Amino acid sequence: MFIVENYLLAVVLCIITMLCWGSWANTQKLASQKWNFQLYYWDYSIGVLLIALIMAFTLGSFGEQGRPFIEDLSQADSSALLSAFIGGVVFNGANLLLVIAIEITGMAVAFPVGIGLALVIGVMDNYLKEPSADSTLIFTGVILIVFAIILNAIAYKRLPNQSSGSFKGLIIALIAGVAMGFFYGFVAESMSMNFVTPKIGKLTPYTALVAFSFGIFISNFGFNTVNMYKPIAGEQTSYHQYFKLGTPQLHFIGILGGVIWGIGMGLNILASEVASPAVSYGLGQGATMVAAFWGVVIWKEFKTAPSSTSKLLNFMFLLFIIGLGLIVYSKI
Repeated sequence: MFIVENYLLAVVLCIITMLCWGSWANTQKLASQKWNFQLYYWDYSIGVLLIALIMAFTLGSFGEQGRPFIEDLSQADSSALLSAFIGGVVFNGANLLLVIAIEITGMAVAFPVGIGLALVIGVMDNYLKEPSADSTLIFTGVILIVFAIILNAIAYKRLPNQSSGSFKGLIIALIAGVAMGFFYGFVAESMSMNFVTPKIGKLTPYTALVAFSFGIFISNFGFNTVNMYKPIAGEQTSYHQYFKLGTPQLHFIGILGGVIWGIGMGLNILASEVASPAVSYGLGQGATMVAAFWGVVIWKEFKTAPSSTSKLLNFMFLLFIIGLGLIVYSKI
């Protein structure tokens, strides 16, 4: 199977993860113009599962190193499979809340608040489990990112016509961030951290990704069904509308969103052996900066804010960049 063997390549893959995780929500913005975001989310979950299976039967099945996917799946302990599956369930609950927050507040707010908080919690959680990076650098980076989140919230308050619904979106983003901070630990726990000669009973990254993706898809029948018929935000919808209103183009957009996110997840856990789970997850969640860029520059989500708000947003981006740089450098 394909394995990452040097830190530089691991960092490059984490940067690709950052771009993927920060860009998939553009497909939600596109699809939500035509139909309910709850229906979009079904295609998104299908896309994540689809790319996980493709990666498992290609990159995870060829080559001389590691354990091929089918062989790895057949020897896996049920506890390892369950851990990766639970990671998918936790992620799905958090990500669905993030999708709701995006629907209410936009990408430029939901991502820095929700995923920024997830980055802080996830880096600390994974570092405590495997403290293989410089603690001073990694935690200084985390503190700078916390300040960036605060600046984003201040900038959001400057938008005119704030309502109770907007405040609700901010709270949902915070809840999503707390939950999102813990999913990666379950996936890392399921894997052997030696990909060349994996520990018996533990999973390779490709098998972990498949179990994780099934956790997303299966839990969606619970989480998203509730969200469809008893929505926190948006209009009530149904399975009938999914099949009646969904055009090939709309389904493709949703599946593409899931594929983009899934590629990022696959590359991220491949990089985690060399980079460490804390650094790999932290750099990947630099997606906050990418998504905020899309929201501010492309979707113009702050166009009605006072002109001075741009200084706050620029400083926010700067703190994110420095913070992520320190997290990367902590492992060198």
